[in-house]
Amino acid sequence: MALTDTAVRNAKPRPNPYKLSDGQGLSLVIRPNGGKWWRFRYYFGGKEKMLSLGVYPEVGLKDARERRDEARKLVASDMDPSEARKAEKVQVSEEGETFELIAHEWHEKFKPSWTTSHADKIMRRFKRDIFPWLGSRPIREITAPELLAVIRRIESRGIVETAHKALQNCGGVFRYAVATGRAERNPAADLGGALPPKNTKHHPSIVDPKGVAELLRAMEGYTGSFVTLCAMRLAPLVFVRPGELRKAEWVEIDLDKAEWRIPAAKMKMREQHIVPLSKQAVAILQELQPLTGSGLYVFPGERSAARPMSENTVNAALRRLGYTKEQMTGHGFRSLATTLLNEMGFNRDWIERQLAHGERNGVRAAYNFAEYLPERRKMMQAWGDYLDGLKSGAKVIPINREQGA
Repeated sequence: MALTDTAVRNAKPRPNPYKLSDGQGLSLVIRPNGGKWWRFRYYFGGKEKMLSLGVYPEVGLKDARERRDEARKLVASDMDPSEARKAEKVQVSEEGETFELIAHEWHEKFKPSWTTSHADKIMRRFKRDIFPWLGSRPIREITAPELLAVIRRIESRGIVETAHKALQNCGGVFRYAVATGRAERNPAADLGGALPPKNTKHHPSIVDPKGVAELLRAMEGYTGSFVTLCAMRLAPLVFVRPGELRKAEWVEIDLDKAEWRIPAAKMKMREQHIVPLSKQAVAILQELQPLTGSGLYVFPGERSAARPMSENTVNAALRRLGYTKEQMTGHGFRSLATTLLNEMGFNRDWIERQLAHGERNGVRAAYNFAEYLPERRKMMQAWGDYLDGLKSGAKVIPINREQGA
């Protein structure tokens, strides 16, 4: 019986590899790790042979059947499909390696330095917007106008920022190809100014001290989950990225030293980050520890303690307090802290380091996680005291600007 899309999609792995037949030599091999491979069995010169037709779901049932039919036509014409494929690869090698081949190689090489989500976004962008038009082209033959035509297809959909990112990713592939001797030049470098400027993305945030005071008091009145309340209260005190906050683990936090060390693997820029904890932040964590301290995550999910809280939890709590997404978001606590700390006169370098903005110098990046640490400890405690003053309604006197000079 011929296969169906549903049968292929729902085929589950077993302890040993097994196959589902579609007829006329085509079968789907399901491996114990869940991988699904299309295979075409045929006879040529009196010998049984096997040809790989790709991996599901990249190659769907319809495509696999078309590839099988093409291979059957070759056999009927007294041509071995396996030898024809080898000859095709030789021809591609003589013409030059393809953009898609080099892009995959570049992606694998640099993937360890990116977060998983960032690496996945880059590859999805390539597969959706670049490979269909440039993937099979020899990379050394691609010209700047040809590349621009593909990038403008993205721009035409109204997503200018994605177009800029795609051009940047393509530039990385071309630079890698030049460095490894597979291309003569980088055509992406010729396209500076060819796209309209991208819109700078600002995360909604409250930065007026009066508005911040109202927000802090509103947060104290939150009546939902205690774990969510603690995450929301801690967010303005540490102003890390939302993903870093929700994935915090107890093993990373030393309450005696009043310090949270976030491993490089969790950071956007792949650098270890130290967050000095004010006495206010320590108090929140001490209050929460009896509830979640025996588990992995400081802020576990509601459904399973084995997973961190949802990425939308803090935002949902803010909505419950009456703040719209145009007024305040979990990421907005970073903008809040940046604005007020600068207005309070703290050294901009201290603030930037505490925000964990990336260091472009690779050698320096390996050591700068502790940069300005004594000064940052004082700043974080002063910040905690300042927020306490705002919340209590006391008249807060701005800290002397000269202390951050």
